[in-house]
Amino acid sequence: MNARLQKWSLALSTVGALLGVLAFAKSDNPGGATAAPLKVGAAVRVITPDPLLPVSGGMGPPSPVKEKRGELTVRAMVLQKGETTLAMVGVDLLGFPSALGDRVRAKVTRIPADHILIGASHTHSAPDAYAFPDGKGGHTAHLPYLDLVVDKAAEAINAALDALEPAWLKTAHGEAQGRIAYNYYAPDLYDRRMGVIQAVRPADGKPIATLVNYAIHPEVLGSGVGICSPDAIGPMCERIEKEAGGVAVFMNGAQGGMITADNRNLNDPKDPQRAYWNDLRTWEECLRIGNLMASEALRLIGPAKPAKEPAVHVNAQSVRFPVQSPQLWAVVTQSPLKYRKNLDQSINATINLVNLGDTQIITAPGEALPNIGFYLKRKMRGKHNLVFGLTNEAFGYILTKVDYNSFPRYDYVSRVSLGEMTGEILIEKALEMSTKAPAPDQ
Repeated sequence: MNARLQKWSLALSTVGALLGVLAFAKSDNPGGATAAPLKVGAAVRVITPDPLLPVSGGMGPPSPVKEKRGELTVRAMVLQKGETTLAMVGVDLLGFPSALGDRVRAKVTRIPADHILIGASHTHSAPDAYAFPDGKGGHTAHLPYLDLVVDKAAEAINAALDALEPAWLKTAHGEAQGRIAYNYYAPDLYDRRMGVIQAVRPADGKPIATLVNYAIHPEVLGSGVGICSPDAIGPMCERIEKEAGGVAVFMNGAQGGMITADNRNLNDPKDPQRAYWNDLRTWEECLRIGNLMASEALRLIGPAKPAKEPAVHVNAQSVRFPVQSPQLWAVVTQSPLKYRKNLDQSINATINLVNLGDTQIITAPGEALPNIGFYLKRKMRGKHNLVFGLTNEAFGYILTKVDYNSFPRYDYVSRVSLGEMTGEILIEKALEMSTKAPAPDQ
């Protein structure tokens, strides 16, 4: 009898030890985010209005159009690892405020709302998505068109979810060469680095999706030439898809004050003393810049080695920003989109911190100036650090307090900034999230 009890005791001890190991493994890896295989899907939907609508480059009356060049699109890349699912979505509009983004998220029930990152390309050749007040008691948007955009964005994300397949992840960043962008306020003060995230099929290495992160105002054409267009971003995506395959997605960077497409006609100076040139506002120039962006993205990502089991971590925080700008507060309070606002004249915007393998991503809810982008990237913890601008919210320029209302050149970007502390709050909260997050893969 004692021998039997000893055998049962030994068996129970062995089972208990195994259960303890399993319990430890589960608590150390909640949701299986590193052990589970990575799956990726991508999809595109066209949002070009038919018939064409006036286009907006900012507050003020929109401009009539007579033709289109390229298609406005919504492009979605969805990644899933264990219980963690992330959507990164690019929309060919000037901005995509949270009042619309929340409507999209409500139509995508299989992904947590704060895991859906929606960013605007910032083309100045698309219809108004803010419903700017027109000063006459109305607004400058076409609401049925915005309903269509919301539906198509949700459709693209859900289609990408349905297309999930096993994937490996390639990541890279480096200086994009050639004449792509420059700083209109001070030509050489801009971030030349481009970040690229590419999901490939394990069987043949063919891309499922390629995401490009680069700081630029896609305003080669602008709003005054009578053309509806994704500007240079359309040709960039088309060239990547033609040469590499899969779906291309664009997420802007810290392009505020004033990182714009380098469409200068260097043979036609406007003001040599202040370094201003006349611009080439042609579709051919969109093709030149877009194709160059595509070739640089593929050059950077080409030699990258795929990560077979990259960790995926997503965090989100709702951050309060005071609104000092009368112009932007008028948009918040008078737009029919019913922006969420606080009683103390502030708004809340969602900031995301994402780790994808060795890459760390921070989102900015507007147009951060390039010095903010440089500082964040320097302090973040990934091998490749990316800033997704105009993401989850799209309210104006983001300046540090020392830049706000400083140079006369910063008068405009200060007037259409939420306020003096916007950049300080973004930096503090973003780096706090970076510090508290798990370390990216090395």
